[in-house]
Amino acid sequence: MLVVGLTGGIATGKSTVSNLLKSRQIPVIDADVLAREVVQPGTKGLAQIVAYFGSEVLLQDGTLDRKKLGAIIFTSEAKRKKLNSIIHPAVSRAILWNVFWCWLRGEKLCVVDVPLLIEGGLWKWMGKVIVVYCSADIQLQRLMARDNSSREDASARLNSQLPIAQKVQYADIVVDNSGTLQDLEEQVRLCLLKLERKVGWSWRLSWLFPPYALISALWTLGWGSMKRSRRRSRRPLEGS
Repeated sequence: MLVVGLTGGIATGKSTVSNLLKSRQIPVIDADVLAREVVQPGTKGLAQIVAYFGSEVLLQDGTLDRKKLGAIIFTSEAKRKKLNSIIHPAVSRAILWNVFWCWLRGEKLCVVDVPLLIEGGLWKWMGKVIVVYCSADIQLQRLMARDNSSREDASARLNSQLPIAQKVQYADIVVDNSGTLQDLEEQVRLCLLKLERKVGWSWRLSWLFPPYALISALWTLGWGSMKRSRRRSRRPLEGS
């Protein structure tokens, strides 16, 4: 089974691509959904958050008060890092279990939708990486229209993230969402064709013969990571 990482920047259209993949019956593991699940009442994640931040970060029904917690970590880098040290390992474990269940079901491929795939280092564990891209100007205009925000506010939000042009350097496949929805749908179709050709017939052997699956996975991860590292090291020279 091929594990594909999907990422992008704010307002580039990653969620639209994710939904298009789901509509084609491709299993998508959404890290944002998992991040909410791992802090539900009764979970270890929520217990750790309460132990560190106090019960004031809970609503009356016992669920996490995300707005209050967000205000706390916004003003403290140390507290933000502590929260990440609780959430990220829990989400990573949940992703791993979901990938495992996809493999058990005999899926050819599964897509892991992670906004911070590059920043968090999870790209290293993906067989392929897809980055949804649009130009910085289009990204800014879309963000302003979506959130009804000023140019200054939208620019500040974009500047707080890793630039989309840098994320592209990690991509095996770039989906350019600079055009219409119809253009995007065609790019997603072509993207799936590439991925299915990559999987080929080997997915059946991987499922029937687990040792082959392990060897194939290690080879794919190692080779893919090495190729992406080489591309990143070459691109600055090519642009000079």
